[in-house]
Formats: sequence, C-alpha cells, structure tokens
Amino acid sequence: MKILERINSPEDLRKLAREDVKKVSDELRAFLLESVSKSGGHLSSNLGTVELTLAIHYVFNTPFDKLVWDVGHQSYAHKIITGRRNRLSSIRKFGGISGFPKRSESEYDDFGTAHSSTSISAVLGMALASKLNGLNQGESRRRHVAIIGDGALSAGMAFEALNNAGHGNKDLDILVILNDNDMSISQPVGALSNYLARLLTGKMYSSAREFSKQVLKKIPPVLEVAKKIEGGAKGLLTPSTLFEAFGFNYFGPIDGHDLNILIPALENLRNLKGPQFLHVVTKKGHGYQKAEQDPILYHGPGSFNPRDGIVKKNEPEKKTYSKIFGEWLCDAAGSNKNIVAITPAMKEGSGMQKFADMFPARFFDVGIAEQHAVTFAGGLACDGIKPVVAIYSTFLQRAYDQLIHDVALQNLDVLFAIDRAGLVGADGATHAGAYDLSYLRCIPNMVVMAPKDELECCQMLNTGIRIAGPSAVRYPRGQGPGTEVTQPANAGILELGKAEVLRSCSADPDKFGMVNAKKVAILAFGSMVMPSLVAGEKIDATVVNMRFVKPIDEAIILRCAIEHDLIVTVEENVIAGGAGSACAEVLSAQPDKMLKKTGSCQLYHLGLPDKHIDHGDPKELLRLQGLDAENILSKIENLCNLSS
Repeated sequence: MKILERINSPEDLRKLAREDVKKVSDELRAFLLESVSKSGGHLSSNLGTVELTLAIHYVFNTPFDKLVWDVGHQSYAHKIITGRRNRLSSIRKFGGISGFPKRSESEYDDFGTAHSSTSISAVLGMALASKLNGLNQGESRRRHVAIIGDGALSAGMAFEALNNAGHGNKDLDILVILNDNDMSISQPVGALSNYLARLLTGKMYSSAREFSKQVLKKIPPVLEVAKKIEGGAKGLLTPSTLFEAFGFNYFGPIDGHDLNILIPALENLRNLKGPQFLHVVTKKGHGYQKAEQDPILYHGPGSFNPRDGIVKKNEPEKKTYSKIFGEWLCDAAGSNKNIVAITPAMKEGSGMQKFADMFPARFFDVGIAEQHAVTFAGGLACDGIKPVVAIYSTFLQRAYDQLIHDVALQNLDVLFAIDRAGLVGADGATHAGAYDLSYLRCIPNMVVMAPKDELECCQMLNTGIRIAGPSAVRYPRGQGPGTEVTQPANAGILELGKAEVLRSCSADPDKFGMVNAKKVAILAFGSMVMPSLVAGEKIDATVVNMRFVKPIDEAIILRCAIEHDLIVTVEENVIAGGAGSACAEVLSAQPDKMLKKTGSCQLYHLGLPDKHIDHGDPKELLRLQGLDAENILSKIENLCNLSS
C-alpha cells in the first residue's frame, strides 16, 4: 500500500518520519499527473507546489493554523492531503470539487482565492481576529500563512496588504511565502542561499539580533551603524531590501523542491513572532518534463495521455471568440498605427499572442494588475492613441472605479474587449462573467454591445474603435455559431443603438402554435440570440437581435410592446439590473399616451438568477438555468397558458 493512500488528513502526514515525506512527494506528484491528465484541470502550477504543500502541512497545525493559497489554482496537492484525494477526479465538474479553495468545501480551505493577490489581506484579517479572540499567545498560538505566487504579487492589492501588515503589527504571527516559479537558481547561488536561509531563520540569529538591538538602542548612533552593517551584509546575499522596507523579516530564496531545506526553514519560522517573509523558488511542471518545457501549454489542459503529452489538434472548424478577436486586432492594427493592445496577464487566453509577435512595441502585458491596465489605457487615450483592453469579464470587476473615474468620466476613447462573458464552465462562480451588462450599462458615456455571432463581433469591434468615448464588446468563452469572417477589420460597422429584427411573427392568428394565439416578441442579447431564434421559429414569434445594451433601441422595444401581447427578454447575465431591466426602463419612462398603447403587453425576463452558479459543463449549466432553446420555448408556452 502506498503511503499516500494512508493519508486522509494533515494529521496523518505529521505522523510520518521526515524521510517518508519525500516518498509521499513522489507518490503525490505521480497521482496528480495521472488524475489531472484524465479529468483536466490546472497541472503545471500544481506539479510545482507538491513539496511546498507537504512541508507546510507537515510543520503547521492545520486546520487550527490558517493557510491561504494565492492564486488558488495551485492548491490541488493541498486538496489531496486534506481528505479529497478520492474526489480529485471530479474537480471542476458539475457536482464535483472546485478547482480553487472553497470555504464551504473543507475546513482546511480558509479563504476562497480564485482571483489573485488577496491572500495577504485575508491572512492579516485572520491574524488580527486571532488576537482579538485571544489566540495569539504561547507556544500553541495560531499561525497564519499566505502562499502567494510571483504573478499574484504583481498586483497593487498585495503591496497594499504588505504595507499594512508589516508596520504596527509586530505581535501578529504572519508568514508570507512567495512561491517564485519564474526564477531559476544555479547550484552555487542555490547552495549559498539555502545555507543563509537556514542560518537566518534559526533562533540563534534571531535572538542575537534582538539582543544587540536592546543593548545598542541606548547608543543611537551606534545602533544606526549596526543596522546599516547588518542590512548591507545581508542585502549583498539576499534580495531583502524591498520586503524588509515593508516591515517583514525576509529569508531566502530557498529551493522549493528540497524538503530537507523547506521543513527546517518553516520550523524555524513557525517559532518567530511578527511578520515573516519566505522566498521559495519552484518550477512549474516540476517532475514532468513536458510540463517543465511548456508550462503554459500544460497550465490548464483537458485530458491527455501523460506518456505522449498534449497532442496539438488541427484548428477546429469553428473558431473561438478569443481567436476571432485576435485576428481582428491584428487586421485592424495593420491599417491603424494608433491601435495598441493591453492585457492584464491574459495574452494567450485572450487570443493576443499573434498580435504580440507582429506588433511587440504596441503590445502591453501589465501583469495581474487590472486597475493599472484600465488607467494606463486612459492615459494613452489622452494623446490620441486607441487602446484596446482585452480583459475577462470577471477581472474587469476589479477595475470598476478606474473604469468609471479614469475612463468614462473623462469620456476617453478606450475599447474594452470583454472575454468570458456569461457562464464559463469549469472555473465556476468565481470566474463567471455574469454581471458586466449590469455594471457597464449604468455608467454614463459607455457604449455596450453583445454580438450574436463571429461576424457581428468584428462589426462591433470596428464600431467601438471608431466611435468617440469608451465602448465595450462582450462575448462568451469558446466557439460561436460558426459564421465565417474573412477580413475582420473590413467586416463593416453598425449603426449605433440599432437592433436587428431576425424574424417577425405571422399576421395570421391561426398560424400561431400557442394557446389563444398570443403574439410574442423575443428580445435577445448576444449569446442568447441563436437559441431564442430556434424557439421563435417553433412558436412563430418575433425575434429581435438587440445588439446594443447601451444605447438600447427604444423604438424597437416600443414597437414590439404595441404590436405584441408578450415580450420576453433573454440574456446571459444576471436579471437584476441587466439588459432586460433596460427594456423595462424604456417602457416605464413613456408618457401616458404611449403607455395606453403598450399597456396590454406583458414583459418577462429570462437570464441568470440571483445566486452564484457553480462549476460544470457550460451547456448543461445554461440548460439548468433555462437558457437553452428548449427551455426558452417551454417558458414562453407556460407564460401564454397562464395568461390565457
């Protein structure tokens, strides 16, 4: 029986001799590779955190001690060690475990971290709560650990938390572990750094330093000299200056795959009080050569054969919206030298690799820094540049103030290409683009568009890049209906705020396929146009591709209200404040004379409900929310029967 199979909790791990932990790391890495290669999920980052995960749980008294993983997609080994080994095959699937830490899933998941750079803030809050609850005294006091990736450390929020945590909180036990997987350590530097870290985390060094401060503080000039000598000597060997300026004791960098270094260092740090910072160097994909060589390809793969690796397939017949956007961007930039592209660390996911290769001087990946990305775009727009910000819907939420204050308020020409709108599937509620229509349409000066297909997506991008002021085109993850686009930048533009009637209901009531021949108009937005059209064909309903959420086509809404008995709005966005709400606002704002003409028309909204929707297959999730063609049809039929 493998040792891993006997570990159902960190307590089981802590019973092992240290030499056996190394055996567990080998078994755990093999298990991870086998499981994720079948189920799909985040692979490279998790192969890189195996030893770090084991060392942390081996040294710290979890779940009493608090751990926060940042970003949470590196927590698969943590899930395995904390009793979810037998459920790992269900990860990111409907009804299965989450791909990120989730408080409702396990007592070991202390904080949900599907978005980045939140761990230090959360851990500081937990540490202060422990102090207020009297849990920060004695040897058995609670410890608090944030494991933050080097990419997550690029966000301003992480530095805000460091600044707050390191000053005035010397009685709070906080350990920040920087998981640096973008840096390699050569053997000489690694040996020296490891030795130094073991020395500096030891009690002898810590006690000697405190004793010296107590003695020398009576002679201030000597104390200042001593501080400079200590800081200078240590700074020659370690990159400590930045983090110690924040008030943390810095140690490292150390090899994050060497348990003989990791465990003693963590044991020493566990006994120190106050804010500590440990710099650990790991390698993405460690232990699986194919993932080590191409960690981006193996970041979040589907199923594959570990022996053969991921076999790149021929491009699918239907291109993804991300691919279409990337092609449009290259095409448009070729004829407009003022176009530049910005992304907050989502170059590959947003389809921008080709643009980055073709126009390197006009491509800006600002790292995980959404707030900066938006204001940076605003600054560019001030002097005639046409910035295109490619950003996921769920990440644009993080820059909402910048969107309002730095772009929309100043009416700057910034185009937002909003990817992953609506339900996104395996990443679940944390990544769902369920709110953008609601939070965008309430901002003055914004133009908000949602395409029904690939061609219309290009037309909207062309429209957005030409109009004055901020605009947004939001499109779903994955493939569109398959409409061919040959020259994206020449696909044409759209009349601002003008909807498209795709079909009109028959004038003959005998042809209606519903009770009492109710005249129905379906006003559909973006990804909901095609399923609405299928439903509309079966019940002879008018179907309108609304195109614009803002400015909305008021004329078509009023016409539909006058000529129909029922209007149904359909959107892949929360109903609250969404596109359907915009239609209702148009009707309610009409004068009495117009209200009399429209008063007999009922209005009903279909969209995402007022709840967080978990992970699963996107088509299945849409079906469960009543947003596929069959359920749209069924709902309209029920509404007509109820009103008969």
